[in-house]
Amino acid sequence: MGFHRLARLGLLAAGLVAAAGGTAIGQQPQPGTVRSNHGAWSVICDTPAGATAEQCALMQNVIADDRPEVGLSVVVLKTADRKAKILRILSPLGVLLKDGMELYVDGNNVGRAYFTRCFSEGCYVEVEIDDQLMKILRAGSAAVFALRESADQDRVGIPIELKGFADGYDALP
Repeated sequence: MGFHRLARLGLLAAGLVAAAGGTAIGQQPQPGTVRSNHGAWSVICDTPAGATAEQCALMQNVIADDRPEVGLSVVVLKTADRKAKILRILSPLGVLLKDGMELYVDGNNVGRAYFTRCFSEGCYVEVEIDDQLMKILRAGSAAVFALRESADQDRVGIPIELKGFADGYDALP
């Protein structure tokens, strides 16, 4: 499937990640309990309202070096049925939705995904992680998520550290 294809899973994994609102620009603490840290990534677990079991996600919150008002929360999780892996990115409000978001890993364009929903805390891009994308993320050292705030501006690239991604993902229950 790759990054360029939208996940058809909608909000299957919404429980824990919906609580990530506000973390897109790094102003609020992360929800849940930090179970472990792996480089820039943290495994965070919480029991969402209405859920009977704890859910865990691998998370990283970043802010663009040159644009402190533009940040992202990057979340990776397994669906409750363990049949899919989800990459969900929460960006701040005010992004140009029609252009979506591009992903570069170690300078290579992996593809583009489009925003699926916006809420008061920001707008979401969500993709299912297929085997190829998982291999790229595990082997990579640095990723950049690129988005635009308006049609007359260049893309803003927000770097994501991939060191620790593989160990963090492997630590997810």
